[in-house]
Amino acid sequence: MPPTQGAAGWHPSVIGIGVEMRAWWIDHPAPLTGPQSGRPLVYGTRADPLPGGGELLVKVHVCGVCRTDLHLCEGDLQAKRPRVVPGHEVVGEVIGRGPGCRDFAPGDRVGIAWLRGTCGECRFCRRGDENLCLYPRFTGWDDDGGYAELATVPEAFAYAVPEVFADDEAAPLLCAGIIGYRALRRSRFKRGGRLGIYGFGASAHLAAQVAMYEGGEVYVMTRSEEARRLASDLGAAFVGDAAAEPPEPLDSAILFAPAGTLVPAALRALDRGGTLAIAGIHLSDIPTLHYAAELFQERQVLSVTANTRQDGRELLALAAQIPIRPTTTAYPFMEADRALADLATDRVTGAAVLHVAGPDANAS
Repeated sequence: MPPTQGAAGWHPSVIGIGVEMRAWWIDHPAPLTGPQSGRPLVYGTRADPLPGGGELLVKVHVCGVCRTDLHLCEGDLQAKRPRVVPGHEVVGEVIGRGPGCRDFAPGDRVGIAWLRGTCGECRFCRRGDENLCLYPRFTGWDDDGGYAELATVPEAFAYAVPEVFADDEAAPLLCAGIIGYRALRRSRFKRGGRLGIYGFGASAHLAAQVAMYEGGEVYVMTRSEEARRLASDLGAAFVGDAAAEPPEPLDSAILFAPAGTLVPAALRALDRGGTLAIAGIHLSDIPTLHYAAELFQERQVLSVTANTRQDGRELLALAAQIPIRPTTTAYPFMEADRALADLATDRVTGAAVLHVAGPDANAS
């Protein structure tokens, strides 16, 4: 029997999912690893969400594991509400719609990203800078995300996923890819330029592919030996340790590692007029800068704050054109805590992805 639509949208019990879903949520901030490890992520069942007006109900297939999830678990970012379900790189299937939805239908594959809502009325929204909205909402921070069997998303903030990508490949594009793309544009990288990348995880290995597609030479500095191998395999012109000095002055650089201590080294590596973009939502303290060696000659530092929906649409279209090939490490849904612990200790090459549905979801 086909599902019926009530005032609140499609009720999941009508389509055979039940009235409770499996999920992980943040119980309390604590380190995931080390002697002070406190197991901040808790597994259990929650009531199925129902889509409100203008919202889609999505059966989650996979969810990427982002460093922002790690920052929330460990308390570097304060959760906006208790017991929030993390995860904002979601790929799944629309199984229900709230009133007013028109763009997606049940059965469509969609992506859910970090930016979940904006006010549309503040001075930043009015001028087209919705990533700077004064009253934004974020998936897995303000509202429950994709470490669960079901999730909702405002239809206006959902993305159509290009067919060229499998679910595992598409998931990291929805945050790592989008933020890497915005960071690349913020670094003022130009076709054929020399780009330095500090830290080479999920975002970095995707941004590098865009830069190389646009004729750039990419210089990678990262502490992980596995990440250095991946950078070499992708065609980086230079690969070295996190504090290595690249052999050529850089036109642009992006700092993906959440280490403020790398900012002076990245600035010293820039050529005159070069730009350093800092891509993370969290960064440790930056040491005192030496003006003559690190800022003079019109070197500059820019930060990256979230993304616009246009960034997401541009990145997904470009990723399909290239096509970008994300390197992913898959984890069963039941091992979300292990995936985050591996991310915390640099044991993930490329991007980690949780298999929420399917035969691999419960594997150990």
